[in-house]
Amino acid sequence: MSAARGPLKGRAARLGRLMPSGPSSAARTPFVLLVVLLLGGGLITLLLLNSALNQGSFKLRELKDRTTELTDEEQALQRDVDANAAPDALERRARELGMVPGGSPAFLGPDGKVLGEPTVAPSPKPSRTPSRAPARTADPGTDPKPTPTGTTPTATAPTTSGR
Repeated sequence: MSAARGPLKGRAARLGRLMPSGPSSAARTPFVLLVVLLLGGGLITLLLLNSALNQGSFKLRELKDRTTELTDEEQALQRDVDANAAPDALERRARELGMVPGGSPAFLGPDGKVLGEPTVAPSPKPSRTPSRAPARTADPGTDPKPTPTGTTPTATAPTTSGR
């Protein structure tokens, strides 16, 4: 091998001038600082993104739980509606209200002729269990206060709000 390196000649000399042979004069500190800042910023960004995703997953879980609760409630209400809409339940409720089954219906034809034989509905049979009597309300046109004998109550015209 060669014992000592001598001065470079020709093409090698020109290339040698482009690359310094001694210690680097360029400062490495700004480059290292830039790389560290980029890596730190990326890690912080990933942390914030992960936190946002976790928060979204908690919200999604709460919404799914609420959806399940509302679905259960809807099904319970639908069961109640179906139970109350059954013919036997409707008949029982109608009897509680004092209704009776109707007789055979009669129909009016387009020419005004009565078709069929109308019959009167039978009166309700007294029940063994006392039912609630419907609350009587006063007619809106009558005066709820008693009037002296021989006088008639006077009706007052409804008032408006001035419009």
